[in-house]
Amino acid sequence: MRDWLVHRQVPSPNFNARELPVTMIVLHYTGMQSADEALERLCSEEAGVSAHYLIDEGGLVTQMVAEENRAWHAGKSYWRGITDVNSASIGIELVNPGHEFGYRDFPEAQIEALLPLLSDIKKRHGVSRSNVVGHSDIAPARKADPGELFPWERLARHKLAIPAPRPSLRLVFDNDGAFYLALERFGYDITDGPAAVRAFERRWRPERITGEIDGEISALLFELLLQRDAGKAR
Repeated sequence: MRDWLVHRQVPSPNFNARELPVTMIVLHYTGMQSADEALERLCSEEAGVSAHYLIDEGGLVTQMVAEENRAWHAGKSYWRGITDVNSASIGIELVNPGHEFGYRDFPEAQIEALLPLLSDIKKRHGVSRSNVVGHSDIAPARKADPGELFPWERLARHKLAIPAPRPSLRLVFDNDGAFYLALERFGYDITDGPAAVRAFERRWRPERITGEIDGEISALLFELLLQRDAGKAR
């Protein structure tokens, strides 16, 4: 155990063998009313869910599943052609009541614990910044976490995530279908179009979430694709 990053281990029985190498890190909020309740559920055989790590609001980091194993945190999900996201990812749960129980800012101590853990995982597994994603990115029709209050730009300043572009112009795709094809090309599941747009907004324009395509998010998406194609999105 990396003592300076992980403070305790509470093994969960909910894991199995990976079928894919680790190429992603998925960030979640627990969406439960307390850290104890979340830990109990993540370690409950009956619940059948788990994650590799849990970080409480005071910054305590608990490891529940060894990284070489496949934890059950992503559920039915998709990112950039991968449908077995559990096999391809490390899952980190952040204690937060979520939208159902009083969504709130992530405390400083929690983020201070996340940053070095995320950096360590990212370096050891060679995960690109563009594959550090939220649960809502990989399951837009089902999930909203870690949500619009999560400090993605802070992660970006530490080169742990892609920063949001700052396009100077608004952009209009020829039609909504063209936007959705571009969104799919970037990595999202577009089966539920408005849900995919909301997920994109939560990540890249968290101050305004409408589920509707407009010139601002079109310009953001276009710039992200340009950066990726230019090799600047790792």
